[in-house]
Amino acid sequence: MAALAWLLIPLVAAIGAGLWGSWAGRNRRAMGDGVELAGYTRFREAMERSDVMERSAGGEKSASDAV
Repeated sequence: MAALAWLLIPLVAAIGAGLWGSWAGRNRRAMGDGVELAGYTRFREAMERSDVMERSAGGEKSASDAV
């Protein structure tokens, strides 16, 4: 009976590994890139606006502002 108990351990582990593998490999519903691209567009427009405002307000950047 003890030998049967020791054989159940790898069997349970194999079933658990199979379940985890099927869960990890499932197809996830893709949201698309629309949200990320919209956020990047807003970021780019904000950076362009700040660059235009700096040029119109004070001329060129100082050496300490350069990166």
